Amino acid sequence: MTAVGTDHDLRRALARIAETAASLTGACHTAVGIRSAYGDGAGGLITHGEPPNRAGRPSPATSLEVPITFHGEVFGSLALTGKRGPGAPGAPDGRPFTEEDLHLVRVLATEAGIAMGNARMHAAARQRTRWIDGAASVTTALLAGPETRSTTEDALTVVAEKGRELAEAATGAVLLPHPEGGMEVVAISTELTEAVRAEAYRGRIPPESPVLHQIHAGLAVFADDFATDPRSVSPLSRHYGPTMLLPLHSNGRVLGALALCRLSGGRRFSPSERTLGTQFAAQAALALVLADRHRDRERLAVYEDRDRIARDLHDLVIQRLFATGMLLESARRKAVLPEVRERLGRAVDELDATIQDIRTAIIALQQGPSQVPPGLRTRVLREAGAALGARPAVRFAGPVDARVDDATGRELLSALREALATDRPGRAEVVVDATAALGSRPAVRLTVSRTDSPDDPFVWERPLDGTP
Repeated sequence: MTAVGTDHDLRRALARIAETAASLTGACHTAVGIRSAYGDGAGGLITHGEPPNRAGRPSPATSLEVPITFHGEVFGSLALTGKRGPGAPGAPDGRPFTEEDLHLVRVLATEAGIAMGNARMHAAARQRTRWIDGAASVTTALLAGPETRSTTEDALTVVAEKGRELAEAATGAVLLPHPEGGMEVVAISTELTEAVRAEAYRGRIPPESPVLHQIHAGLAVFADDFATDPRSVSPLSRHYGPTMLLPLHSNGRVLGALALCRLSGGRRFSPSERTLGTQFAAQAALALVLADRHRDRERLAVYEDRDRIARDLHDLVIQRLFATGMLLESARRKAVLPEVRERLGRAVDELDATIQDIRTAIIALQQGPSQVPPGLRTRVLREAGAALGARPAVRFAGPVDARVDDATGRELLSALREALATDRPGRAEVVVDATAALGSRPAVRLTVSRTDSPDDPFVWERPLDGTP
């Protein structure tokens, strides 16, 4: 009993119990049967000695079997057959097992139950610690500083990779809602081929899938053989056996799903693995939500800084430059020497160009997030800069982005490309006026003039009321 209790190797301890049972009772053959973690009979078997070679089944008197229990749970059984006679230690003589034998076997079964129960508790504790540490590492990665954190797609890949590692699965994948319904794979970590990876990104689980109905209801989906499961309609299911599809939900909202798949014929997910996987998915979903909010706060801080810089440029820098230009213009008018007036005039022109460049920078600073389609102002600036190879002087009058619709904006950009498609050297000035008028109708007017031909500007205009 002392030797068994101090042995931390479960199989060695159970083998010692089987050997001890044979030694104390004189049994020819002893076996410790271990039930699986699923509660069925598919477990392990540890034996000692050879079973007696006797036709038919042994009688109850010549065989003995007691359950191995711990805290009311049946873990297996301890069985003995073929009691040896005193004169023939290697062969059974048909004598029945005694009450003393039964008492000894029950004591040994109790010790086996304690050993198996402790082993399972230690294994469950180690497994639970692994999953908890894994969930914590995902949260840390998603909430890391801006110098180490990547895009949202990379964050989802972190969830897929860590989930696959913890579940000892062949594939981990994150699925999010598809714009046309159903779900699609947006991040995957797999030991399978690149062809399977590419197929996963191309595929989509349709909205009528029974699996998705459960996921949207916040329920996990478990399958022992996903390839033959009637609920599976994905072509990728042919590669997998045991599978967990776990909802990523937070605050009652299902964000997507985490798929953890083992290969066909692989070990089934135990009840504890299913529970821990479900808890990991919930923790990962919460971490994703927190990471998104963290990034939103950082973006807001950046936009606030950009707005502050834009206000400072407008209220301080431009005003000072404008005042300096006014002083230079006054000095130019009072200058006597022609060369002085000419140089002062050039300085005033450069200040005007600088002011316009700063205004362009202010407009760029005031643009929204990069995910939002750029407004007409930004597209005009890009088009002009791309055509001339440098930032031209661009002025806007009126609420250009608000008043000019998409169709008219596309026509204006086409006209701008046409006007700037010239090899003539010289500085261009572009003016987009959303306060213009065509007769009594409001209009937008594009004017492109060059310093080498200021008397021959390019003019394009369209009404803003939708009429031709």
